[in-house]
Amino acid sequence: MDHNAYKNICSKIAPSIFGHDDVKKAVACLLFGGSRKTLPDGVKLRGDINVLLLGDPSTAKSQFLKFVEKTAPVAVYTSGKGSSAAGLTASVIRDSSSREFYLEGGAMVLADGGVVCIDEFDKMRAEDRVAIHEAMEQQTISIAKAGITTVLNSRTSVLAAANPPSGRYDDLKTAQDNIDLQTTILSRFDLIFIVKDIRMYSQDKIIASHVIKIHASADAASADTRTSKEENWLKRYIQYCRTQCHPRLSESASNLLQNNYVKIRQDMRQQANESGEAAAIPITVRQLEAIIRLSEALAKMRLSPVANEQNVNEAIQLFNVATMDAARSGINQHVNLTPEMANEIKQAESQIKRRVGIGNHISERRLIDELSKMGMNESIVRRALLIMHQRDEVEYKRERRVILRKA
Repeated sequence: MDHNAYKNICSKIAPSIFGHDDVKKAVACLLFGGSRKTLPDGVKLRGDINVLLLGDPSTAKSQFLKFVEKTAPVAVYTSGKGSSAAGLTASVIRDSSSREFYLEGGAMVLADGGVVCIDEFDKMRAEDRVAIHEAMEQQTISIAKAGITTVLNSRTSVLAAANPPSGRYDDLKTAQDNIDLQTTILSRFDLIFIVKDIRMYSQDKIIASHVIKIHASADAASADTRTSKEENWLKRYIQYCRTQCHPRLSESASNLLQNNYVKIRQDMRQQANESGEAAAIPITVRQLEAIIRLSEALAKMRLSPVANEQNVNEAIQLFNVATMDAARSGINQHVNLTPEMANEIKQAESQIKRRVGIGNHISERRLIDELSKMGMNESIVRRALLIMHQRDEVEYKRERRVILRKA
């Protein structure tokens, strides 16, 4: 793969945003898209890539959406709270003069051949969110209202931004609690990024410097037309690639992808057996198709008719840092603890066991207060309680499984 072309394109993606290199790569893939295919039996396979950005406020999620709206050849921006099912798909309206019904397309129909950016995705009503299931996978919208029965095209990519239910991503909660979206909608996203606001002195200093520099040079940039020329160049190049280039996987790349997919499924099954619960994000054939689309998008960036092994490796790497990290985030949370923290949690566990005998009850708040007075960190105590609770649940599930097998 010509890494220079790939790097150049990624460097042009949202240059005002500091860091988030993997998200920029994903946004580049979303803008170029994979290859749309029609099978001999008439079934159509989508080539558009859907991306979900989930995480803390003030991590530039909305800025990415605004950049894509400006850069994609066709784009519609909408906010979750202000969007209904009819507004996203299509509505049936009655003409006041003729009294006849007619169809009016929503955001997903208007953005046919482009991108729909949905901000505040988590704030949408559940019934409105269900309306876009068909549009995201089959890329059609079926309408049967007021005597009108029709199917509209919505061949569009979806870029969505959402916050966890508590507002911030809570490391003490499982992935299921943090990603409060249905499995049916999560499996339709090719890449799911968990964007965290990490408090690090060195990084905070660089980000602060970057933001101040942008604000300081904003007036000069408004007079300079160089940035707008670059955006126009990117827009034209994306348009050209989407219309002229339709890559396919090479045979060696197909074999590599097959082996990797089988390994990923095996690892997830093993982790689910160890933890006693399924991952928050399922790894299914849809995710295999997602890696194929990413590989094709990477080949499309350099106008290659064939997606090779290098493209597949880059796509798998991108999939690992996004969806796989999100899927693993709820399994064995104590794996990524530092030795000091693990030791503190062990001490907290032993103190909790001393205070709570078998069959006894004590309020969680009182227990935390008692251990805090002893000089223990409240978040460490909460984490110890969470780990003990998870362990009890796993043991209970295993016991139930043994009893069921015996029965």
